[in-house]
Amino acid sequence: MSKLFTPISFRGLTLKNRVIVAPMCQYSARHGLANDWHFVHLGRFALGGFGLVIVEATAVTPEGRITYADMGLWEDAQIEPLKRIVEFLHAHGSAAGIQLAHAGRKASSTIPWRGAFNETEAEKKALAFESWTPVAPSTERHMASFPLPLALDHAGMARIRDGWIAATKRSLAAGFDMIELHSAHGYLLNQFLSPIANRRDDTYGGSLENRMRFPLEVAAAVRKAWPEDKPLFARISVTDWIEGGNTVEDNVEYAKRLKEIGYDLIHCSSSGFDGARIPVGPLYQVPLAEAVRKGADVATAAVGLITTAQEAEHIIALGQADVVALARQALDDPNWPLHAMRELESGDVYAAWPEQAGYAVRNKDRALKK
Repeated sequence: MSKLFTPISFRGLTLKNRVIVAPMCQYSARHGLANDWHFVHLGRFALGGFGLVIVEATAVTPEGRITYADMGLWEDAQIEPLKRIVEFLHAHGSAAGIQLAHAGRKASSTIPWRGAFNETEAEKKALAFESWTPVAPSTERHMASFPLPLALDHAGMARIRDGWIAATKRSLAAGFDMIELHSAHGYLLNQFLSPIANRRDDTYGGSLENRMRFPLEVAAAVRKAWPEDKPLFARISVTDWIEGGNTVEDNVEYAKRLKEIGYDLIHCSSSGFDGARIPVGPLYQVPLAEAVRKGADVATAAVGLITTAQEAEHIIALGQADVVALARQALDDPNWPLHAMRELESGDVYAAWPEQAGYAVRNKDRALKK
């Protein structure tokens, strides 16, 4: 058996393989509610054989959405549509995770494919358009085109922390197997962590110890509210790719602290701030996952332009990461694990397909003499 298709366990959860779906914002919700688009988008990954499917960044408070079309878990009405998705994922062999998030100063942004706030009045009504003033560690914009945020006081930080706790409890009610704490990509927790965005002069700014304080308070609150037998992941930006920003060494220390609190895996991405110089290319973030895995002695997920079965197999076999996360590649090929299994495994690989499809794909391949 290939390394990629060996099971792996985190606390009471065992994944059938080491290929997971990274959270991918769809910008398709109204009032934070998941709908049929999310059901089909996420459900197809279970049919495609992924061991774990993580729901997109889901806001813990209304102002924590990246856009007005983000999903949320700030009220009980948002539980049931997610529960329907979880039950489908479970029925087809995938574990179900959710990423809980707050966008901070990157909130109230435009829908990516629109590129501007160009909604007509009719569209605004149909799409449940909203705009609001974001909050952040400091009163500094993400970039010129973004709104100026309000700096959070301690009461505001406590309210957001409580929002994370409440969303954690709602995640449990929806039946999720794991939660991922979003602490990457220039969003709120990453903003506190990075000197690029955090200009505070109180106990939450300045030194690395101070900048980690609020993210670790949130992380500890989520761990306390989540059952002990269920795992927690955290997604971090291992480097800002900016001179004067957070470094790999800074984030190895952060990962150590998350592990001490009770986080089971660090999902290793990078960047999130304007001005980053990112060396984008195949496997460009894999060394970051390896550095955190070795430096913090914690399980990691590698993510970022991993496209082939052989690449993913080598990452696991070489001990660079414990799981491989796919996002855009999963969008391009929702059946990626099934195709990789055919390449890496022997035996009846068609048995892993849904029974409604496996026999037909087998017959197709026989006809083509594959």
